[in-house]
Amino acid sequence: MRFPYYPGCSLEGASGPYDRSLRKVLKALGHDLDELDDWNCCGATMYFGIQETVALAVSARNLAIAEGMGNTLVAPCSACYTMLRKTQKYLAEVPEMADQVNAALAEAELKYDQTVKVRHPLDLIVNDIGIDTVARAAKQDLAGLKIAPYYGCQIVRPGPGFDDPDWPTTMDELFTALGAECVYFPDRVRCCGGMLISTFPELGKGLTGTILDTALENGADVVATTCPLCQINLEANQKRNNGNGGRIPVLFFTQILGIALGLSFEEMDLHRSIIPLGADLLALAGGAK
Repeated sequence: MRFPYYPGCSLEGASGPYDRSLRKVLKALGHDLDELDDWNCCGATMYFGIQETVALAVSARNLAIAEGMGNTLVAPCSACYTMLRKTQKYLAEVPEMADQVNAALAEAELKYDQTVKVRHPLDLIVNDIGIDTVARAAKQDLAGLKIAPYYGCQIVRPGPGFDDPDWPTTMDELFTALGAECVYFPDRVRCCGGMLISTFPELGKGLTGTILDTALENGADVVATTCPLCQINLEANQKRNNGNGGRIPVLFFTQILGIALGLSFEEMDLHRSIIPLGADLLALAGGAK
């Protein structure tokens, strides 16, 4: 099956490993992604704080393009996923706003009919493709690998979504089925600090440091995340961040899934990690030289 795909700005830049690993993982599972032609920024959070109608129109343009390609739009970035779903909710609940947005889209010969559903790839893989299908396709047992599953504060909030907003388990179920151990991780939906690392760095470092410390204290070998901003916040600032001085790799969940599916170290862009993989994880990934 082929799915319309909205990569978003982050996956076109610093978070390229997320984009490439997702494409290859879905390919290994027998599916493909068709990137939206001429997509634009999701609207992010700043647009909504400045001019809501413009932000909704910017976001809805992507949804309108996707409607011409299918009824499911895959959006891996947590911020993009949230913004696109927020747009859908607003336009469905406020018809007057939907009319204004469609008037703006008409200038570009587009119309949003509210027929496409925005899906996160974790939801798609677990609930549509299925954990059993993934397990049958696996070529590498993840036994011995201890994962801290970090969902972040966006993809399961607000509900109703595809998992529990306070204690999501979708990623846990997926990796457990592939032989890994998901450690006790109470910080799974704690905010990573977002852009506070730039505006209030000490506060941002404190938030990320708490998450990293919790993962290490509970024996994790790696943190698995679903969000580009969370990933870079948790990985890039470790040397000065976490209080106990430990360091731990922070990978996109698709990179770890790719290891289980037998995809290579290079295919999963694991050589781009800032924090070196531990010996056990390195051996599983086939990157030991």
